[in-house]
Amino acid sequence: MEQLTQTLLLTIALAPLVGSIIAGLFANQVGKVWSHRAAIIGVATSFVLSVWVLKLVAVDGQSYNQQIYQWLQAGSLSLEVGFMVDALTAMMMVVVTFVSLMVHIYTVGYMHDDDGYSRFFSYISLFTFSMLILVMANNFMQLFFGWEAVGLVSYLLIGFWYKKPTAIFANLKAFLVNRVGDFGFLLGIAGVLMYAGSLDYVEVFAQAPSISEKGIMLFDGVEWSAMTVICILLFIGAMGKSAQVPLHVWLPDSMEGPTPISALIHAATMVTAGIFMVTRMSPLFEFSETALSVVLVIGAITALFMGFLGLIQNDIKRVIAYSTLSQLGYMTVALGASAYSAAVFHLMTHAFFKALLFLGAGSVIIAMHHEQDIRKMGGLKKYMPITYWTALIGSLALIGFPGLAGFFSKDSIIEAVHASDIAGSGFAYFAVIVGVFITALYSFRLFFLVFHGKERFDSHAGHAPHESPAVVTVPLVLLAIPSVFAGYLIGSMVFGDFFADSIMVHAEHDVLSQVGEHYHGTLGFILHGLTQLPFLLAISGVGVAYYLYMLRPDLPAKIQQRFSWLYRILDKQYGFDDFNQKVFAGGSRAIGQLLWKVGDRMIIDGFVVNGAAKTVGLTAKIVRHVQSGYLYHYAFAMIIGLYVLLTFFVV
Repeated sequence: MEQLTQTLLLTIALAPLVGSIIAGLFANQVGKVWSHRAAIIGVATSFVLSVWVLKLVAVDGQSYNQQIYQWLQAGSLSLEVGFMVDALTAMMMVVVTFVSLMVHIYTVGYMHDDDGYSRFFSYISLFTFSMLILVMANNFMQLFFGWEAVGLVSYLLIGFWYKKPTAIFANLKAFLVNRVGDFGFLLGIAGVLMYAGSLDYVEVFAQAPSISEKGIMLFDGVEWSAMTVICILLFIGAMGKSAQVPLHVWLPDSMEGPTPISALIHAATMVTAGIFMVTRMSPLFEFSETALSVVLVIGAITALFMGFLGLIQNDIKRVIAYSTLSQLGYMTVALGASAYSAAVFHLMTHAFFKALLFLGAGSVIIAMHHEQDIRKMGGLKKYMPITYWTALIGSLALIGFPGLAGFFSKDSIIEAVHASDIAGSGFAYFAVIVGVFITALYSFRLFFLVFHGKERFDSHAGHAPHESPAVVTVPLVLLAIPSVFAGYLIGSMVFGDFFADSIMVHAEHDVLSQVGEHYHGTLGFILHGLTQLPFLLAISGVGVAYYLYMLRPDLPAKIQQRFSWLYRILDKQYGFDDFNQKVFAGGSRAIGQLLWKVGDRMIIDGFVVNGAAKTVGLTAKIVRHVQSGYLYHYAFAMIIGLYVLLTFFVV
């Protein structure tokens, strides 16, 4: 029987890197076609081998946790590169490589005429490599390396069209906001090292009970649990990567990048890194109910209030981006309720249908000659049947329609939160329930405005919209399949023991076991869901969207006018961007101005540089009078000098 080996895992991790190097450094030598072939072959190799690894882990019960090589030895601290492959890692590897492969294939059609074609393939392959390093790590150092690498490559991808000022602003914004979260993450890792003396997962997790008994003095007279501080700091890192309030502001602006990277960043890779990290750290978080409550409340705020913002967006990609924010909130809520399995299950299903929706939006953008305003679309169903049906599947999965993947994962989260009794669970349950209605409303607002109703677009000199080529539509169909069927794995992944060796949950927090007592198969889960409030709210949201945008298209404008104050609040995104621009960006500029005027101009230029020059000039101006050219002046000066020297030595 074949075993999980170092060679197998290194091949999975390094194959996308090889493709990235070929596409990036040797594009001129191999040509445009072989650039994308090299990148696609690299990611396809990783995907096929990841599926084999998942089989070895899930079916044959194997696991792997070994050092690949030692990077640095500092006293008793050993910094290593190594892999930990268990059920959680294997699932993430398959999801990351599959979605990335679909994006790679799709990119051949979407970016065909772009000047940076080979460079784009190099970036997205490098992104895949970085994410694989992150999820396969067996220690905090390697986790941080992958963490920073995906942040760096996302910066390059968001600003890929570097001649667009908005793209440059967006990638800088994403980079800086993520640095805020990463600072907290780095402090959390430092806390782990301080209390555990190691960065290896297994060693740290083994010391979790003893760390939980220790305290740390952050302020005089106030002692905190060391575990609570560590977990909250680690979660701040997750807030940046997974775009939780208030570190969410970068994600909508990241739509400035090409559509394929919108799918890659918002589906299976960067934004889910935080969810994966907290799940991996479950042996730590379970010892701090305070940290779990913080996670729960932050997730609930994100799920509800980011959903509201999706209602007023008119850019097709921004609507989907705000739905990503909301769905990340659902995953975070599940983490706070200790329903880690439900969180990563929703991560998996969301990766499929969200990538499907983004790539479907890209197909529409191609057909509309790069028009992204949904108010200028309509009636595209007859022109784009494949895009239409796949977008319908993605939209239904997003709202949690019974039988589709999103239904199983979203309902398991809602049930788990309902069963939780930690602080904040009541508010979180309210947020996720209301979020169901909001999600259905903005999702089908988008769907109806794009594919139904009257045609509101220009024919562009007689060129009517048409279906995208096969290189674009085939990935849509392949993503639609798991968007329908992936949810049927709920029995083993959520209520079974699939993640038993990857996730630790204390008995008092085990809400999924309570929900699982009433689980009687997928059919029973579907029938139960048909009678519950989330299904009724989802159907109501679809109905309201149909009424407002199909039967009474005049009403939305009247509602906007009637509640203009509320619209302004939503349009300003609750003021987060204005606050950041005025306080943080404005404050930084003010400090820069102060340092320039006082430090640079007044002290350095005025006092040090110019002051030294003026002193030399003044001294020379005085001393030059001594050089008169008269002999008796020089003789007098010699006598005076001799007198001073004699006086000094005699005294």
